[in-house]
Amino acid sequence: MGRLRDNWLVVAAASLLAILAAAGGLNPAFAAAAWLLMMLALLLGPVMTAEPPAIRPVVAPAPAEIDPLDGLARAYAALDLPVMVLGEEADVVLQNPAAAASFAELAPGLHLSARLRSPGILDMVRETIVTGKPNQMEFSERIPSERVYLVRIEPIVLPAGSTSGKEGEAARYFALSFKDISELRSLDRMRSDFVANASHELRTPLASLRGFIETLQGPARGDLGVQERFLGIMLDQATRMSRLVDDLLSLSRLELKSHIAPNQVVDLVPLVSHVRDALMPLAHDLGVEIRMHLPEGKAEVTGDRDELIQVIENLIENACKYGQEGKIVDVFLRQQPGEAVEFSVVDRGPGISPEHVPRLTERFYRVSVADSRSKKGTGLGLAIVKHILTRHRARLVVRSELGKGTDFTVRF
Repeated sequence: MGRLRDNWLVVAAASLLAILAAAGGLNPAFAAAAWLLMMLALLLGPVMTAEPPAIRPVVAPAPAEIDPLDGLARAYAALDLPVMVLGEEADVVLQNPAAAASFAELAPGLHLSARLRSPGILDMVRETIVTGKPNQMEFSERIPSERVYLVRIEPIVLPAGSTSGKEGEAARYFALSFKDISELRSLDRMRSDFVANASHELRTPLASLRGFIETLQGPARGDLGVQERFLGIMLDQATRMSRLVDDLLSLSRLELKSHIAPNQVVDLVPLVSHVRDALMPLAHDLGVEIRMHLPEGKAEVTGDRDELIQVIENLIENACKYGQEGKIVDVFLRQQPGEAVEFSVVDRGPGISPEHVPRLTERFYRVSVADSRSKKGTGLGLAIVKHILTRHRARLVVRSELGKGTDFTVRF
């Protein structure tokens, strides 16, 4: 309206000027021409002075609403820890792939008891649903294999108005997680067994030494013959304890570096020959012949030279001692093109019963306690071999048949 009013004022002023010019003696034709020019300027003025078009702000489209449960599912899918999300009725809302692999996949909506029938877990879940407080417990499952889990449940509250809850209300869910602690419990049992066995193994020679010392200080004080015999036994017992302590220290060192793989390249051919030469006096005393079957070229593996010597020496020495009846121990080293290196020690002794084979590498496990002690064994040799081979990413395969002998094979 203001602009229109201004235009009419300009028209009126132009007309008045034209009339005054004509009255003042100006040529009427010139006055009319000036008036026309001002009218043309007035008409073209709005076009030339038009305001620029208004700029409309660009409004980004609103993001699509995301279901919080979908976000939870994506987050838990990245975990290797089994996790189930439960509703307020202990029904399974979702489970991540790790839970499906461990406990089988459950259809959404099924009650937790459809898979886990543990009264302890169900009571814990019910308690958390009622109180809203987190809780945890240990749960062991024996089928298909024994596993121990630390089970924890914790409430999850989704924001009000989410697509998963009622209008205007917060949605409540519960995360049920399972942490596998089977290995920790197994290690705890192994440690307690180890301490008990080590104490027993050390207690026996210590008791013998104490008894002999008391005898030498008392009744045998002046008997040189008894003293000489007792001192020999005492030396054997002290040597046995020394071997036991050395093996225990060796096991401790291996456990400390079990996660560090060796990086040296070792040729096993000269190592096997070196160990054979070192054990020749023992084999001669036992009446055993060690036969070598070595490849013409090299048989290289990635490993620690000293530890591999310990493995080879232990296996050949055991074959000579416990396969003494067969009189012959065969040592094989195989290296086929494109295949892994294999080292085998085969004796022709009495063999091992099948029920003992799986436990041979356990600490202090002996097929025959009397036979092992008579041959000055500590019960830790094959346990050390197993730890060394585990560090070298190698396997020990044992095959034995009663009356025919035993085959210990290391596959690198």
